[in-house]
Amino acid sequence: MDPTIPHEKLTGALRRQSVKKNVAAIHVSGKLTLLQRKLSNVLLLNAYDTLVTRNKHQIDAQTLCMMVGYNSNDMATLKQSLRSLAETTAEWDMLDSNGRQEWGVSALLSYAKLSGGVCEYAYSPALAEKLHDPKVFALINLNIQRRFTSGHALALYENCYRFVRTGSTGWWPIELFRRLMGVEGSAYYESFKHLNAKIIKPAVAEVNKTSNILITPELHKMGRQVSDVRFLIKENPQLAMLDIDDGEALRQGPVYGHLMELGVSDRLARQWITEHGEAYVSEKISYLKGRGPVDSPVGYLRAALRNDYKAASSPEPTPKAKEAAVQRQKRNLAVDNVEAKRATVVEEERKARAAIMARVGEIVDSRSPTQRDADRRLFLAWLDDELLKSEFSRLGWKAALCAKEMRAFWSEMIPDAFEETS
Repeated sequence: MDPTIPHEKLTGALRRQSVKKNVAAIHVSGKLTLLQRKLSNVLLLNAYDTLVTRNKHQIDAQTLCMMVGYNSNDMATLKQSLRSLAETTAEWDMLDSNGRQEWGVSALLSYAKLSGGVCEYAYSPALAEKLHDPKVFALINLNIQRRFTSGHALALYENCYRFVRTGSTGWWPIELFRRLMGVEGSAYYESFKHLNAKIIKPAVAEVNKTSNILITPELHKMGRQVSDVRFLIKENPQLAMLDIDDGEALRQGPVYGHLMELGVSDRLARQWITEHGEAYVSEKISYLKGRGPVDSPVGYLRAALRNDYKAASSPEPTPKAKEAAVQRQKRNLAVDNVEAKRATVVEEERKARAAIMARVGEIVDSRSPTQRDADRRLFLAWLDDELLKSEFSRLGWKAALCAKEMRAFWSEMIPDAFEETS
């Protein structure tokens, strides 16, 4: 079952989508599965705003199951996972407020219970204080967490991402690394050859493919034995869009404003700036403006970015070059006519989509709160495209990218619902 859940169904801290993980408390002993590790992050996110002011926290059990990826009725698996978190310890070793070294250990959950469809749980006061400490934390984005398929990869990501600003984790003794990966005590992984082949290489590959950072392992040897490992870290521009905290900063720049003026969508503008950098995008905007008015500025700009078009000065053209320029102009006019026709089609599609979205809004407004919750869950399960699921999870019924699917969904639910928009 897909673990995404419509954003508007979430309340309080769960709407934030990012959970603060204290760097000391990330050091978790025990062997958590991928889903148990995800469960731990979702519970922390749910509790974060009242972590030190309340001694217990609650979340709807079915919502919790959906966010983590369990079947919403699979209470047996949820119980087992909560039991594992209560049996797993977190350990910290850090300087206290007076500059003295402080070591501590606590169960991840001091207790958890399920009653009346509600999951209630608590952290020990000492661990709650460390988890809520604003001085040293990493942001674990739940949108990124959902993409992981390996518990070892997610554990490596959590432990590397907090060092993204410094560019390196620093050297970890191999014994500590085994603990962080949950394989300490395993005779098989005492061999670095096995540890590297089965844990490090696959986890690094998944972090680089799945998350908003790129990591590179480096090894240090004592004699012939590998004694320490560290990971060099840099941002992954291809997947930086997954980090929702980056969007506002990009929107403040002048390049983003120029892209908006040209009619580029918010999502595409942020993607181009993230992938190419502001300087490169600005250069191509200048190139586009130097060509004069065009019928499809977004299309021309896309081509300029992809093919690295450059404005070049040249000597007085020869007659042959002038003739070639005339022919190019004719071809461009033909292209412009095609683009104009295409723009007309696009505008007609936009109007049709707007009509669908307006009707969907009317239908949703007419439903009771209970029906709306059920409708969102049903539609999310009905979608089979991951991009559409992600878009709907983010925007709900305002996700215009899903307009076609929304029409089909509501047409099945309410026959003739779109008769006036046809």
